[in-house]
Amino acid sequence: MICSLIHHLQCGSLPGRSTTDAALVLQHSVESFHRLRYKVSTLFLDVKGGFDNVKAPSLLSLLSRKGVSPYLVQWIGSFLRDRTCRLTFQGSPRSFAPVSIGVPQGSPISPLLFVIYVSSLHLQIPRSLIISYVDDLAVTVASPSYRTNVCLLQKSFSALKRKASPINISFSVPKAELIQWRTTRSNEPPCTLPVQLEDQHFYPQPRLKWLGFIFTYTFDPRSHFSRRYMLANAILATIRRLSPPGMGLPPYLCLSLARSLLAPILLYGSAVWNPPPSIMGPMSVFWHRVCRWITHCFPPPT
Repeated sequence: MICSLIHHLQCGSLPGRSTTDAALVLQHSVESFHRLRYKVSTLFLDVKGGFDNVKAPSLLSLLSRKGVSPYLVQWIGSFLRDRTCRLTFQGSPRSFAPVSIGVPQGSPISPLLFVIYVSSLHLQIPRSLIISYVDDLAVTVASPSYRTNVCLLQKSFSALKRKASPINISFSVPKAELIQWRTTRSNEPPCTLPVQLEDQHFYPQPRLKWLGFIFTYTFDPRSHFSRRYMLANAILATIRRLSPPGMGLPPYLCLSLARSLLAPILLYGSAVWNPPPSIMGPMSVFWHRVCRWITHCFPPPT
């Protein structure tokens, strides 16, 4: 039933559709277009407000049109109706105010309702695709030239705005980012043509961050894993201060902390790219330090 309510390129808030899946689909699509000798460009967009702009009547109408059971539509309608809230800070009003728009933050069903609500933003555009992770969109186009890609991206953004306006969705244009993908064998100079969105120009970036991954225009993983290595080192330094070797947590809790905190930070992205040899050495040395901290074996001289 869920598969009929969402687009197959929507990720997030659903089992088996993680940030890794979104990154893999993006890289596979770009490389597939490159094999066809196309120039490929991607525009990254962010939905403004997200959950706060969901209109309950539009959502309920969409669910009914997609064949959701009437009792479930009524249950969701009851969930979204008669809500109140108040702000809690010094000097704030003590009375509650009615809330007539948006889905509640923190509810387990809210992300799924939002994903269903914005499923119509996945437009069918020739030689292009739109990948989304909740409220983050990546619009990828391919053509024989980057100049044509720029025009296609501008037209795609205009089409997205027209599609989003009736459902009270808009985009945070200042957060938009552009990347012009290249192959490692390309001898052409990097493209510098900007995309113009609402009188603002966005120039191609040599690298950018999306869903926690650092993408370069050739999918070089060194920038990404260098960043993960730095983050893991910073976290290890923090927890070593909180739990000095032999004086803080027992070894089995240190091991649990390393597995649940340090390893995911260090290895995030390893399902998409293999860490390059230049990073594998420092990562291996780092993990040996983690093991010494866990066991308190071979402590450094004081």
